[in-house]
Amino acid sequence: MEVEVLMPQLGQSMTNGTIVEWYKKEGEHVDKTESLFLVDTQKATIDVEAEVSGVLRKILVHEGELANVGQVVAIIETQG
Repeated sequence: MEVEVLMPQLGQSMTNGTIVEWYKKEGEHVDKTESLFLVDTQKATIDVEAEVSGVLRKILVHEGELANVGQVVAIIETQG
């Protein structure tokens, strides 16, 4: 099953954030609660954790790119 990874709202006034670094590459396994990427907001730089375990199938928003809150930034494929 494919699960969309969304840009989270990390603060009350946050509307978007820039992905600074992906900790995993496409095709790599990721565990639930493992840090998946680093995002820079207007107020802080924060690690975002994976909400599911699986394989990172596709990165849609790359390092240095801006994503709006709620935008799909990647796809994780889970088993079952």
